[in-house]
Amino acid sequence: MSNKICEMLRIEFPLFAFSHCRDVVAAVSKAGGFGVFGGAMIGPDQLKIELDWIDAHVDGKPYGVDLAIPENMADRDQSQQSSRQLYDKIPQAHKDFVDGLLTRHGVNPKTPVPADEDHDISHFLDTAEAMVDEALRHPIRLFVNALGVPPQFMIDKSHAAGVPVGALVGSKEHALRQLALGVDVLVAQGTEAAAHCGEVSTMVLVPEVVAAVRDAGSDVPVLAAGGIVTGRQMAAAMTMGAAGAWTGSVWLPTVESGVSEAVKRRLLAARSRDTLRSRAMTGKTARQLRSAWNEAWEGADSPGPLPMPFQHLLTDRAFQQIEKSVAGGNEGAMPLVTEGVGQGIGMISSEKSCRTVVQEFMEDFADAVENMKVWTA
Repeated sequence: MSNKICEMLRIEFPLFAFSHCRDVVAAVSKAGGFGVFGGAMIGPDQLKIELDWIDAHVDGKPYGVDLAIPENMADRDQSQQSSRQLYDKIPQAHKDFVDGLLTRHGVNPKTPVPADEDHDISHFLDTAEAMVDEALRHPIRLFVNALGVPPQFMIDKSHAAGVPVGALVGSKEHALRQLALGVDVLVAQGTEAAAHCGEVSTMVLVPEVVAAVRDAGSDVPVLAAGGIVTGRQMAAAMTMGAAGAWTGSVWLPTVESGVSEAVKRRLLAARSRDTLRSRAMTGKTARQLRSAWNEAWEGADSPGPLPMPFQHLLTDRAFQQIEKSVAGGNEGAMPLVTEGVGQGIGMISSEKSCRTVVQEFMEDFADAVENMKVWTA
């Protein structure tokens, strides 16, 4: 296959795999897709470790990096504070609410977890700039920002290094703003998508963004995102003008995925309607698996979700305790287990290797294209 995104990144099949797991990124790129490592919340030192590992295991295949730097959180006062300092600012009522919820499900709220360690928050400006610098020391082919307009330093430094910059958008207006700032790749993410997403469906958003880009006189490639877990969906998106598919949820239950066995069990049992958009996970509206966790935060006795990053810090610690408790044999904690996941999860029912998933995408895509030829003959 050859189109602008393939030529830009020197790839053959424009299947993009976003994952926080380095094993998934390397496996997808080696299999013929394009792995994108999600580096939010790990800090520049850990990012170096992860990218060094990918460099050593990706066999020279191309890959990218995704950070989450919210444009409305460019607060240098907060950026000077560690996660421990920020966690200490969370109201006691919210901590008590979480402790009570965990206790009712047999989880010890005093269980120590890595989230208790004192470390820098990666999505604030000072640390984020160090993250950008670290990523660009590696042979990445694409740099993406997941939350709003990329900071100017990301765009300037990436372009100086010859690395295209991408950004996720949830509306035509978002796309036009990104174009005006010099973004090279747009990811049109529909509401079916996992985690932070808007309200417009992928089927509507993709052609709308493609048309807006064309009408603006630009040839910036648009990737389709949101609920895409098969090659035929990818083919459908490309008939609407997308240059490829940006995927995430399909990689969560794979063999290489780093999510816990408890999360995998819940994901593989989920139906497409078993997700909802809620602020209970990060403080921003995000699509996630329905669970007792988000039900509790929407209940009458809830203190209400905190804004990002405070809700995320609270949640991250609790989720590690929940998954640790399940791994120790506490099935009573399973209803609390959740994950940011898109509606396409209902089409996935078994654990497969990343190579198998990429191969199935390619075969499914080819079959869809052949079917289109039959209908248009």
